[in-house]
Amino acid sequence: MNWTHVIIAGYVGAVIAAVVGVARRKGWIGKVSALVIALVAIVVWNIVDVKYLIARDGKEAAQVQVNQLDEVFSQMPVYQIMKEHQPAFFADIRQQAIKMYQQGKAEQDIIDAIQPQILAFQIKHLQDAPDANVVAYMQINMQQTAMVQKSSDDACFRFLFPAVKGGINAARLLPREVSVRRMAVDGEMLRSAFGPQKHTVTAQERQQAQADIQPVVQQLVHKYGQDVALLSEPQKAQGKEGMVCNMVQELWRNVLLLPQPKAAAIIRLSVAGE
Repeated sequence: MNWTHVIIAGYVGAVIAAVVGVARRKGWIGKVSALVIALVAIVVWNIVDVKYLIARDGKEAAQVQVNQLDEVFSQMPVYQIMKEHQPAFFADIRQQAIKMYQQGKAEQDIIDAIQPQILAFQIKHLQDAPDANVVAYMQINMQQTAMVQKSSDDACFRFLFPAVKGGINAARLLPREVSVRRMAVDGEMLRSAFGPQKHTVTAQERQQAQADIQPVVQQLVHKYGQDVALLSEPQKAQGKEGMVCNMVQELWRNVLLLPQPKAAAIIRLSVAGE
């Protein structure tokens, strides 16, 4: 069992696309009043090349696998922070992985079970992270997306929306140092969310973020028209995968051009739901 693949795939997630809302009900965009600008979750996995122990038969092999799992956990900043601040949750994730392995579940099955839980953990605490860490979190996501698209539009689409067409082995496309940097940024974001300078989201911040996202979304609508709806319905993007990747990157590129507090507030709002 490739535990590093499983654990990194489980924890690496990213947030992408636009703020959730129905344009008519919220009154954000006049010309496309029926258009839904939706939150889309980037579910990313990045695989770091490491050396693995050689498993043996029977109980000894099982113990080697458990030891390997614990070793990988100890190397991942996100899991270290989780173990420190939410030990019960960490123990549940660890036990779930071990149990599924002992049941003979495939590696992808374990990834599929762990991934949403770790993504939810990250998104929840992104709300508490300071502006600089929130912005860095999105910047590294967009850096990875742009690098994957250099390979192909299809790879980029699969990278952003693995649930639609299946994911990719990002280790074949991304330099190892980029994956390592991604883990560090995610860890820094989470550690700051539990630190003394943690951020507190206010109603005023959310209201301002809703106003600040309007011109960004309007620019997309002006350029792409009704195709902007594909951000919330990527399963309908057959033949337009490259355009969807471009929209995703353009959206966040324009958000990241805003002053840091405004950009961070929009990112927090986009992952918080309605």
